[in-house]
Amino acid sequence: MDKGVKRAIGYMLLSTAAFAVMNALLKYLNHIPALELVFFRSIGSACIATSFLLRQRIPLLGQTRGLLLLRAALGVTAMSLFFTSLKYLPLGLAVSLRYTAPLYAVVFAWFLLRERFRLLQGIFLLLAFAGVLIIRGFSPEVDPLGLLLILLAAMFSGMVYIAIRKIGPREHPVVVVNYFMVLATAVGGIATLWNWKAPNNGWEWGLLGCLGIFGYFGQLFMTRAFQTGKTYQVAPFKYAEVVYALLIGIFFFGEQYSLISSLGVGCILVGLALYAATGNRKPQNV
Repeated sequence: MDKGVKRAIGYMLLSTAAFAVMNALLKYLNHIPALELVFFRSIGSACIATSFLLRQRIPLLGQTRGLLLLRAALGVTAMSLFFTSLKYLPLGLAVSLRYTAPLYAVVFAWFLLRERFRLLQGIFLLLAFAGVLIIRGFSPEVDPLGLLLILLAAMFSGMVYIAIRKIGPREHPVVVVNYFMVLATAVGGIATLWNWKAPNNGWEWGLLGCLGIFGYFGQLFMTRAFQTGKTYQVAPFKYAEVVYALLIGIFFFGEQYSLISSLGVGCILVGLALYAATGNRKPQNV
């Protein structure tokens, strides 16, 4: 394997590890209101992104302001729903179901952007969707409210992909991220004024501060991965985050998964990983 590909895969695995730790912290802190967690997750990243744009003299407001605000609003909604779902679902299951966002993105792209996908891609997406149905219909231990919240979070994440697709190369990527983080900070901060719950001790204060740090490095390493390697080479390794989340849930939170739930998660993982591996590969390179 080429050294550049190995480096790109390494970056992606570091990214997924950072996001997995961030998700574990969110699960540990789930007694704190979700929008308060949104605030602490976002404020650090917003400061970093804004500082970068100012240093590089890149306009903060961008050109496609309406689309940027739409993308940010969809992202804040998805983040808030995901954070709330962690109060009701095991960590690994919540992360697995959140990764069904491509299912929604493909449907939205088909209707709104007239984008087509290959038959093989459709089969892999159906496999992932079958995993959702298995979990929904045959896993009585899954909380219905948590399931609804995480599926809505995935749906809004799918809408985010479409908004980013519409924005295209007209905006600097950090401008797009900054809109998201600033709006999330504002929404979380305002909501926290009316629903503040102080952390229990200094340890929890420190963990809240770490949310933004791990989120930032997760984004940084993911960006480097896609800059270093081709999309189809590194995208499937993004699903390592689910594996990390499952292991953290089992060993640190004592979570248990029934055989049916494990089968559903397996279908989701295999279907989406195969979709990522084939959907970004150019036919002449296969």
